[in-house]
Amino acid sequence: MGSRRKERGRRRWMGGMVLAGAALGAPVVAHALIRRRARAPQAPRWGRSHRFAGRHGTIAFQELGEGPPIVLLHAFGPGYDSSQWRAAAEVLARGHRVLAPDLPGWGRSEPGALDAGFYLDAIADFLHGVVRDRPVVAAAGLSGAYAAAVAAERPELVRALALVAPLGLGTGSHGEPALWPGRAAHDGRPEAGTRSLLVGKLLDLPLVRVSVLDLVTSHAALAHHLRAEVYAAPERVDAALLDHHYRVSHLPSTRPALAAYLRGRLRHDPSEALAELRQPVWIAWGSAALHPPLETADLWLHRLPEARLEVLSGAGSLPHAELPALFARTLERFVRELPPLQR
Repeated sequence: MGSRRKERGRRRWMGGMVLAGAALGAPVVAHALIRRRARAPQAPRWGRSHRFAGRHGTIAFQELGEGPPIVLLHAFGPGYDSSQWRAAAEVLARGHRVLAPDLPGWGRSEPGALDAGFYLDAIADFLHGVVRDRPVVAAAGLSGAYAAAVAAERPELVRALALVAPLGLGTGSHGEPALWPGRAAHDGRPEAGTRSLLVGKLLDLPLVRVSVLDLVTSHAALAHHLRAEVYAAPERVDAALLDHHYRVSHLPSTRPALAAYLRGRLRHDPSEALAELRQPVWIAWGSAALHPPLETADLWLHRLPEARLEVLSGAGSLPHAELPALFARTLERFVRELPPLQR
């Protein structure tokens, strides 16, 4: 009788181990299938493609036009890279040398140490190593906080700043990345903050991190993120744009940076840097931006009372991607009014 109970116990234990192994192996199998089906992004069909082998890894970038330089830094998110600047860059290139890099760990650039200090050094290295004259630096989202810090610490590298719906100021949800699916984390509802905390905690667990990243980079999640949380006009998010975000977000080199961003590990508070800024600053915001919301602009204007705010009606968090011609015209107006460079 005792031997039978032991045998049943052994079988139950073996069955449990099989089920546990299947549960742990299923996400791995699912991820492998997704990776196999996800095609690589198409090579850029705009501008001239270059690679800068800097001290912080190789940075891929596009270059267009000739004239006074403008550097365009993209926002962070699933499948985000320099292509979000494509249409605006082509307009600006009519009178400027335009450079649009994929920041490390995004798009075609090599990943590196995933913290704010690394990005500050990588941006400064790119400006010093690639741009001959002091450029106007236009930076969207979290890269706006980085650009402001670089401009304050290395003023010889930056002529002026154009901050596009920048992140980094304030406490709580105004400084956090948007999460999907669901509404943006700053919408004020208790469940939104709970969802942000939950996703961050799940990404801290190695066993489920791959599954969480697969979830937030699925076609459905990307469509919701772009159409409901980023663009003011959902119809502007077409199949080609979704496909690009899907392909880029499934590159192995981009996964660690996206995870670090969603976990809040790339945050940077530029408050001290803003107090040291001496360059002219122009701020652009979409009137319908959800993340960060337009009211966040007051935080920046309070610290930069001489900055000019331009609100683009009918745009969301990426007005340069959603209304590129209008954005380029307003940025060009700011650049034309800058004082001449001192040689």
